[in-house]
Amino acid sequence: MFDKSITAYEEAKKVIPGGVDSPVRAFKSVGGTPPFIDRGEGAYLIDVDGNKYLDFIQSWGPLIFGHCDKDIEEAVIKTVKKGLSFGAPTVLETELASEIVEMYDNIDKVRFVNSGTEAVMSAIRLARGVTGKNGILKFEGCYHGHSDSLLVQAGSGMATFGTPSSPGVPADLTKHTLLCEYNNIDELKKCFEASDDIACIIIEPIAGNMGFVPADEEFLAQCRKLCDENGALLIFDEVMSGFRASLTGAHGVVNTKSDIITFGKVIGAGMPVGAFAASSEIMAHLSPDGAVYQAGTLSGNPVAMAAGLVSLRKIKAQKGLYEKLNQKVTKLLAGFKKAAEDNNIAFQVDSRGSMFGFFFCEKPPRNFKEVGTCNFDRFAKFHQEMLKRGFYFACSQYEAAFMCEAISDEDIDNCIKAAQEVMAKL
Repeated sequence: MFDKSITAYEEAKKVIPGGVDSPVRAFKSVGGTPPFIDRGEGAYLIDVDGNKYLDFIQSWGPLIFGHCDKDIEEAVIKTVKKGLSFGAPTVLETELASEIVEMYDNIDKVRFVNSGTEAVMSAIRLARGVTGKNGILKFEGCYHGHSDSLLVQAGSGMATFGTPSSPGVPADLTKHTLLCEYNNIDELKKCFEASDDIACIIIEPIAGNMGFVPADEEFLAQCRKLCDENGALLIFDEVMSGFRASLTGAHGVVNTKSDIITFGKVIGAGMPVGAFAASSEIMAHLSPDGAVYQAGTLSGNPVAMAAGLVSLRKIKAQKGLYEKLNQKVTKLLAGFKKAAEDNNIAFQVDSRGSMFGFFFCEKPPRNFKEVGTCNFDRFAKFHQEMLKRGFYFACSQYEAAFMCEAISDEDIDNCIKAAQEVMAKL
C-alpha cells in the first residue's frame, strides 16, 4: 500500500516545486510515486504507509553505520542541549579537522562548509586564487553541485567550453568551464592545448553521479601530470567516495594524489556539512590568512561536528570495517550478476569498498556517453519490482549505491532472492 505516500506527494506538489527538494527524489527516471519516509532504523527505511525497505542509499552515502546509530544519536542529543548554532568557533571543529588531517599525507588543513556543493564551489575559488587563472576543466557526467560555473552541458565530443545547461545560468559564468570526456586521455590533452588559462581540474575519481564509473589509473595519472606541467591544481571531488571507497576514499585505492579534496555529508554522519582540504601552502591563500574569501554562519555547526566526530572515530576504531563492507557488496553483486546471466540479461557490476553500482548493458561503461547506451527501461522495471519487494535502490541509473554496516548477510540473501525473481520477469 502506498496510499499515504501518494497523498503526501500530491500535497507536497502544491507547495514545493515538483513535490521534492532535490529533483531525483521525484522518481521521474523510474516511474511511480516516491515513498515518503517516516523514519529509519539501522539498515531499513519505513515509509508513512508502514512499508519497510532495505536501504541501499543511506542518505546518498554518509550513513556508514545505518540509520539512528546509537553512539551518533547520543552525541547529537548531548550537543543539541548545549545549543544548535553559535556562529563562533568550537573545539569540536578542531577535533574533527584533526581526525581528518591525520588520515591523509597530502592535506594539512580543513575548512568546513555546509554542503558538498559549497565545498566544491569554494575549492574552485581557492584554486583560481592560488594559480591566478580562470579556467575550470570538468568531465561529462561528473556532478559537482549546482553552482553556476559547473552547470554546463556537453560539447560535441571535442574539448569545448561549456554552455549553460540550466535556465538562470548566464553564459558568461560558464565560458571559463572546459568539458572533457571522462577516461579520455586524448581529449584531456586537447583541453590544455586549447587553453593556457586552466586553474584546476575537478574530477570525481570514482564517479557516482553517472552511475558507478571509476576513473582509469592512467587517466588520473595524466590529470596529475598535465596539472603539474601547466601550473594547475587537481581537485578530487570525494563528496560521494570519501570514507566510502576506503578509509581515505579514492585516495586509498588509486595511486594519484590530488592538491585539494572536497568532502560532503559523510563527514557529518548525514548532517548538512561539507569541507575542502589541502596543504598548508594552498590553504594559506584562504581568508582570514589570505585574500581568497569564503565564509558561512553555519560552517562548522556544532551538531554536525559532533555527529561527524563520533562517526569518524567509530570508523577508525573498527579494524577490517571496509573489508567487511566490501565482502557484503561483492556477495550482493555476484548474486545479481548470476541472476542476470541465468536469464540471459546483459548486466555489469563494479564496486570500490562500500560503494557500488550496476548497469543493464553489454560492457562496463567508461564514460557518460556509454552509460547513456544502457537499458534505462530495464533499470526502471528492476527498480520498481525491487521496491515492491522492500528493497530501496537509487531512483536513477545515474546514481551509485552504498552498503552500510547494519545490513546483514541474511538481508543480502533476501535481496539476491528477490533479484532472481525480478530478473526472470525482465
